[in-house]
Amino acid sequence: MGCKDCCSACFHCFFDYETPVTLVISSKRVGALFRLIQLLIIAYVAIYVCWQQRAYQDQDSVISSVSTKVKGNILTNSSIEGVHVWDVSEYVIPPQGENTFFVLTNMIVTPGQTQSSCPEIPSEFTNCESDSDCKEGFNEIRGNGVQTGRCVQYSDAIKTCEVISWCPLENDTVIPKPALLGAAEDFTVLIKNNIQYPKFSFRKRNILRHINSTYLKNCTFNKKTDPHCPIFRLGDIVTEAGEDFSVIALKGGIIGIFIDWSCDLDFSERFCIPKYSFSRLDNKNPENNVAPGYNFRYAKYYKNNENIETRTLIKAFGIRFDVIVFGTAGKFHIVPTIVNLGSTLSFLSLVNAVCDWFMLNFMKDSNYYSKHKFIHLNKKGDCVPLSSMETTSYGTP
Repeated sequence: MGCKDCCSACFHCFFDYETPVTLVISSKRVGALFRLIQLLIIAYVAIYVCWQQRAYQDQDSVISSVSTKVKGNILTNSSIEGVHVWDVSEYVIPPQGENTFFVLTNMIVTPGQTQSSCPEIPSEFTNCESDSDCKEGFNEIRGNGVQTGRCVQYSDAIKTCEVISWCPLENDTVIPKPALLGAAEDFTVLIKNNIQYPKFSFRKRNILRHINSTYLKNCTFNKKTDPHCPIFRLGDIVTEAGEDFSVIALKGGIIGIFIDWSCDLDFSERFCIPKYSFSRLDNKNPENNVAPGYNFRYAKYYKNNENIETRTLIKAFGIRFDVIVFGTAGKFHIVPTIVNLGSTLSFLSLVNAVCDWFMLNFMKDSNYYSKHKFIHLNKKGDCVPLSSMETTSYGTP
């Protein structure tokens, strides 16, 4: 190819203009493929984009506040506490929580502890044979106090290092069975939840308009009969989470109370209602049984008859209920509607490209179609198929 031909080819490459050529092809195969792809795209947009994703709406995430109030009483009779009536101020710890509340179900009580010295609990780090095995002032991080340097008798067969601590020390190896406060499953909790979608200036609470004081005093949540009642029986919550209350009450656990506020604000406000579900959140897998359940310690302090500071140490086992609120609201907005309409049109424009590719590569008359699809209009106004052209046919301007 000479220099003149190269210049001519470059000129036409820069200044030629391409315009689509419409060919009507009577082919059942191409026509069926064309309509099938169109149908799939329209179904995708109508079912997934518009119906499921509601892409024509503007979206906002929920902002929520939660308060809870537990009610119930238990009468217990133990060897340590004796006859005792437990009320809300004792078994709900702490009295107020942020989106969470804890209910005591079992405990290990160590009464009458004072600041003194006593034998450490036996372990591979605290057992000893003589004073030389104990180091004065040493503080074992997993122990219960500071060693005095003396090896003392813990039992008839075991000696341990003496420590300065709250004595007598707690022995938490034996957990009471059945759970001391197993009747807590009959307690009820009122959950008050206020939500808002600030983008839409929408506010609501889970105590719906049709719920009055009389109904609220007598209702208990039930998925079938009372799905909108904000008062929940603890035993029912645990059961809905797939657990046995008598089992989880022994060592405790964590239960999630989920409140779903997903709303379509194109409809009336009365259709925006909370949906409740429940699930256990902590790991109860028996293969990973390290530190199971949920527990913590707290103490009650007082002065004994000798005016010495004394405390009762309680290792509390129980169920922590986490109230988790989530959801999104949508409302029609012209901007996302136009954006998704444009996306749909761009998808539909791909149908022609797919059908052309199929026609030019898989049809037996593909060469014939190619000659009529790609044509060139020369300077004389004649239509020349590109497949029959040579570079010199472009001519010079």
